[in-house]
Amino acid sequence: MSINGSVFDLTNFLADNRGPLAQPIIENAGQNISSWFTKDNKVLTYVDPDRNLTLPYTPQGRFVHVPPPEPSASWSLDCVQWWKNEDLKIGKVSQTTRKINVVNTLTQQEHELNVCSEETIEEIQQRYLSFNGHAASYTWKRLDDKGEEFVVMDMSKTLEENGCMNEAGEFEKLQIPDDWYVPVMHIYFNDDLSVA
Repeated sequence: MSINGSVFDLTNFLADNRGPLAQPIIENAGQNISSWFTKDNKVLTYVDPDRNLTLPYTPQGRFVHVPPPEPSASWSLDCVQWWKNEDLKIGKVSQTTRKINVVNTLTQQEHELNVCSEETIEEIQQRYLSFNGHAASYTWKRLDDKGEEFVVMDMSKTLEENGCMNEAGEFEKLQIPDDWYVPVMHIYFNDDLSVA
């Protein structure tokens, strides 16, 4: 699930925290639950008009690491709240995704990948390892804007930073299907076989 742009994997956490407090989280698995929190990752609160107390606002039910509405000797927080636990964060929510084709110039194999706009070529290469265990032994190139020569891509930069612009917005404006043009990354074998 995601909170304020961060993505969390709570699979093992919920296995360790079974019970009714896990239920609101389970019921919202795979969802953006930013509406449960403030921008600085605190649980939303409200003032109970009857008691004039500030309480956690949990309309779907109290969840793990949220204090009970009444004082309780059995409740204490002796750990980092899960939504602030960096170990449970697995990434960021992508602003946009796009398709690319990766063409292996040695074997002529083609693979289509969906990639995030924030991913570097190196991160894309890591995911491409499932298709080619020796992907680290290849140089990644793209055709320049004039279509005349292949340019080596900077592995530490994103597609756009490498000059491969995302034109999905322009395609949408012109009512062209977004898969009409899919950029191609050509990978060239370096003859330095990496260990798979």
